[in-house]
Amino acid sequence: MPKGKQMRGPRSSAAIFIALSAAVLFLLAGCGRRPDLILATTTSARDSGLYDILLPEFEKETGIMVAVVAVGTGQALKLAENGDADLLLVHAPDQEETFIQKGYGVRRIPLMHNYFVIAGPAADPARLSGSSSAVDAFKRIADTSALFVSRGDNSGTHIKELAIWDSAGITPSPQDSQHYTETGQGMGPTLRIADELSAYVLCDKATYLNYRSELALKILFEEDPLLLNPYSLVAVNPERHPHVNSRDAQRLIGWLTSPDVQRIIAGYRIRGERLFWPDARPEVTKGGEASLPSTTSPSPSPKPSG
Repeated sequence: MPKGKQMRGPRSSAAIFIALSAAVLFLLAGCGRRPDLILATTTSARDSGLYDILLPEFEKETGIMVAVVAVGTGQALKLAENGDADLLLVHAPDQEETFIQKGYGVRRIPLMHNYFVIAGPAADPARLSGSSSAVDAFKRIADTSALFVSRGDNSGTHIKELAIWDSAGITPSPQDSQHYTETGQGMGPTLRIADELSAYVLCDKATYLNYRSELALKILFEEDPLLLNPYSLVAVNPERHPHVNSRDAQRLIGWLTSPDVQRIIAGYRIRGERLFWPDARPEVTKGGEASLPSTTSPSPSPKPSG
């Protein structure tokens, strides 16, 4: 993996806009009726299976139909900037703050967190299991010219990955290396590609656990403070886009951050492993977690990339 200043060229902004608009139109067409609320979100939150647990209950309680547009965080922010979403659930704090400072968002509300992990082939040719830190793990991948698969989609996961490479003093480039490749897809499809290639990959632990039964990849490094993965809610500013559904966005925010739902988030497990820790009301877990009847471990199903 080359070291230096080479970076991949930026994607065309027009192409990104067209792709995002097509994603929204496709989703709306499949809803049967126009949704009341459009939630632009990272694919990792969707691929964890959490939305399959929470949103049907919200719709049942309120009658508000939520359409989920799952793309990378950067793309979700772009949708919201254009007024094509009512609410964001994303995981790139610096970009979220910039979005708010520019007047596109109301405020950032912490919802939950989990952690990134580095997964790879069980043979572990780069010997990541002996790493002292995430930065050390990435250096080992580069030093051994091991294959690494990146999302390459300006998502929160991709932004975190690039930050780790930067801390390691390494600038990966898919144009100049046979050992670094970008998928341009969401977390679930990227995991599958990394699995097919027996490559290393940075992913959120929740998505990995939801797909684990399909994968030969193993978690080879975790539990570094640098791998903290916070998710936040940001309502689109109605002063910037008067047509957005600010009322229902605030209602969903209130529901997700309520003690009962925060307990459900805390209690969400796949094969006995916890996926998220609540941040809106972290004290709720002291009184016990909660779960809905449908929180049995869901099996991953084919999902659209984003």
